[in-house]
Amino acid sequence: MEATPSLLSGLWLPLVTPFRDGRLDERSLRRLVKHYAGQPIDGLILGATTGEGMALDDEECERLVSITNDVLNAAGKIVPVYFGLSGSDTRKLVKALERTAPWNLTGYLIACPYYTRPSQRGLLSHFSALADSTERPILLYNIPYRTGVNLGNETLLHLAERTNIVGVKDCSADPVQSFDLLRHKPAQFAVFTGEDHQFYTALAHGADGGITASAHVLTPAFAAIRSKLLCGDQAGALADWKRLADVPRLLFAEPSPGPIKYWLWRAGLVDSPEMRLPMVPVTAELASRIDQAMVTWGE
Repeated sequence: MEATPSLLSGLWLPLVTPFRDGRLDERSLRRLVKHYAGQPIDGLILGATTGEGMALDDEECERLVSITNDVLNAAGKIVPVYFGLSGSDTRKLVKALERTAPWNLTGYLIACPYYTRPSQRGLLSHFSALADSTERPILLYNIPYRTGVNLGNETLLHLAERTNIVGVKDCSADPVQSFDLLRHKPAQFAVFTGEDHQFYTALAHGADGGITASAHVLTPAFAAIRSKLLCGDQAGALADWKRLADVPRLLFAEPSPGPIKYWLWRAGLVDSPEMRLPMVPVTAELASRIDQAMVTWGE
């Protein structure tokens, strides 16, 4: 699939990867994708942080992409499907782009290099080399509290001049940086918030959408907040967010995607809440809190 010149926007889901007995749970994956094909989502991210991408091997990643597309096609759901990549060696990421070139993908979500903490000049060269290595669109992923390096707005906006760097998942955790980015971004460069607890605030400030792990649950409620803001009903959107705001807090009370997988398991959407080490399932205390929340929301 080639890059589209239209602005990316809306509610995107960084899909969890279901496991069962140490293997990719293909049956649960098909059920999940079919479920979200009927939900008001505008894009999918596969194999990223929420999808435990760093714990997947190459064969599993390819199956993940193939099955997802098969189910979406069968359901008649047309949405962009991006694949998450990360790493600290530019050469290896270029090879990953080459390896995944035959896969049925719309584009990539690529995180900043982790641990090595390159300079802004190094980040510019890194992402420029990746953009030169694929014709597919790239969403940048700026999450300094995971990677140890912040992609500054000056560097980010310079990268935004490239035709196939089409947006950013913003997890800078700096409200000033995020707002300044929204003020100065090019018209066709999409800014998605990746901070679930800031979903309403980011949209109210002008973000184009959210890549929102919490929207695995109560998906229509998240989508309705954006719809109301687009219609000018800020009071209604704020009232909805006040009711919904505790859900992201609950789902990130322990490392993600453990709480999300537990909710999905209790809802019957996956056959197991299994995680891959070093990630572990939720504690009994949090499981009880999630059970109570599901009753409250009629899930």
